[in-house]
Amino acid sequence: MGSLDSSESRLVESENTESSLPWARFSSWLECVCVVTFDLGQARGCLGDTQFSFRLHQSVGRRGSWFVEENAYSRDAPLTSPQRALAHFYGYVYFRQVEDASSLVLVSRLPYAHLFQSLLQIIAPEYFEKLEPCLEAVCNEIDQWQSPVPGLTLNLPVMGVVMQVRIPSKNDKPGGSPVKQAQKEDLLPAPMMLSTIHELDLLKCFQSFLIHLQILWELMLIGEAMVILAPSPTVSSETVLALASSIAPLQYCCDYSPNVILGVTNPFFIKTFQSWPHIIHLGELKMSGDLPVKVKKLAKLKTLDTKSGIYTAHKMFLQKEKSLIKRILKGIQRKRPSEVQSAILRRHLLELTQSFIIPLNTTWSARYPEFMGTLEYAGPRLTSVQKGDWVGLRKFFRSPNFDGWYQCLHLEVVCDADLLGWTKGKSEVELVDLVLKLRGKLISKTHQYLPVKEGALENLEGYLQTIINSVP
Repeated sequence: MGSLDSSESRLVESENTESSLPWARFSSWLECVCVVTFDLGQARGCLGDTQFSFRLHQSVGRRGSWFVEENAYSRDAPLTSPQRALAHFYGYVYFRQVEDASSLVLVSRLPYAHLFQSLLQIIAPEYFEKLEPCLEAVCNEIDQWQSPVPGLTLNLPVMGVVMQVRIPSKNDKPGGSPVKQAQKEDLLPAPMMLSTIHELDLLKCFQSFLIHLQILWELMLIGEAMVILAPSPTVSSETVLALASSIAPLQYCCDYSPNVILGVTNPFFIKTFQSWPHIIHLGELKMSGDLPVKVKKLAKLKTLDTKSGIYTAHKMFLQKEKSLIKRILKGIQRKRPSEVQSAILRRHLLELTQSFIIPLNTTWSARYPEFMGTLEYAGPRLTSVQKGDWVGLRKFFRSPNFDGWYQCLHLEVVCDADLLGWTKGKSEVELVDLVLKLRGKLISKTHQYLPVKEGALENLEGYLQTIINSVP
């Protein structure tokens, strides 16, 4: 018999775990399906059917049934895509504004916005016509889906449609096309192929402030608080998600619910949040290539008649990449496919972030002043053509993004340490204290969805079990 590749072995491992748990396959995709009824007075500003997404905190101490499978998922998931969350839920909404306006909401721990919004487009119209029996049938179909194992291409049947998707893997090239997997069966009807399950149309998300994208990348990197006022929930949520993804492969470790980056649609929020340091007011794009947003001073911010703009006192550290802007604008004029335009933007942002973090990965020292000194001659300027004050971005070191990166690095060092050697001759109290601290690190890592190198967590868990067994 031939050996199984890593994706297939993860699938076997996952299916063995699921076989004894009710609704386990459903739970690997969705936490629940909700129907939310709104008063029309609260649903202002939306006409017809609208789709958007949000994120919310889970209750402290609550864990999903698949908690034990999380490490198996995380070790194969790519660093450049959002990670499965333990501390949060993602909500995907299909809102229909009619009398007794209501929404169909899919709640999941998976950050697969494109997949779940596509799923809603299939099931929501049927639900609004047939109501609860339709949802029951859909949930039973989802409970038959294979688990979302990184690296596998899956056929997901629902309501007579087969969605074909590929779960992103760490073996995918950053910014490139996913590896194709041949299908072993002929499907009727022909599957609806989704080119991505999580990536957004960056051109559409960034088009209104494209020439100022550099400013927003810097603000996201250093973890600045920001309010995004958009004309619709769709634009608001997609802009927030796109900005959060702009610093990949760094994980955005700030919160994109109320306290750090917040997307809203009601202009009355401008009065509430006018003291925030950065406010982005987006209007409707009037035509292809229209770039209405300008950078304006915070002093010009008004409450209700605020015009579109980026209201900030932030001074850019790096110079604008004019060649990128010209390339994208030329692509708009030549009607270059949005997938290609988005890939260009994604590649640029990825290279920009990598240029910033490569020196961190190679020259980090526990002594902060010495490390900062190396940036003058061995910093990002060696790996990027982008000119400007790279050292000025040291605000990053006071942000949650740095905390997340450093915790991940520190956890890897702990995983590689000779913990068993250290335990020799230690008292029972010292051993228990070590176990509690390391358990705390594991829980912290999981809740912040911070990826570490393959095998590191398994090694640490093995050490812990050995130490626990050694305690009398």
